[in-house]
Amino acid sequence: MRTSDAGIIALIGHEGVVPAPYLDSVGVPTYGVGHTAAAGAPDPDKLPLGMPDDLDAALVHVFEVFKRDLERYEASVAAAIKVPVSQHEFDAAVSFHFNTGAIARASWVKSLNNGDREAASEQIMNWSKPQEIIPRRQSEQKLFEHGIYPKEGVTVWTVGDNRKIKWVPAARLDPKEAMDLMRGTGPKDVSAVIEPKKSSGGLFSIIASIISNIFGGKK
Repeated sequence: MRTSDAGIIALIGHEGVVPAPYLDSVGVPTYGVGHTAAAGAPDPDKLPLGMPDDLDAALVHVFEVFKRDLERYEASVAAAIKVPVSQHEFDAAVSFHFNTGAIARASWVKSLNNGDREAASEQIMNWSKPQEIIPRRQSEQKLFEHGIYPKEGVTVWTVGDNRKIKWVPAARLDPKEAMDLMRGTGPKDVSAVIEPKKSSGGLFSIIASIISNIFGGKK
């Protein structure tokens, strides 16, 4: 079984897209869509710092790396789950594993393999640290139990040379645009599908400033 398009968009929505190296909430060097050195090449520590000059080419590379990572995580989920599952259950499991790396040892997977889906759904919330991850766990639980996918788009975040995310959107992709990049079937000029940044005096700037003040530079 492979992750559905809706599952892929949900996963990318949770992770966000950062087109240059950054430090995650616990200080692990990360790149693109949640990629770390533990998942294989490229090593985020060896990539150029700061926003790329060519965002188009950078996003193509980000999605190439994500596609390879996703295949590995899907294989691990398929190996850990021993019972037939629906598409939305598999998608929720892939999202969980992509974030935690714990599909082989999580108690909820053991309950699922024992045929107790109710307990499995409840136990997904055992993985709720740090506190900022709770909304994601709740979303994955809702997807696993009810097949309800989040409706968020894909945000490309700005990152500084200090590897800190600024939480100012550099671009936004709708689901079709993101999947075209995922499949390598999007236009060569990715800027053709990226919303342009608004002028500094507009509503976009105000919203970005509010976001930045709220998060204070933290994820």
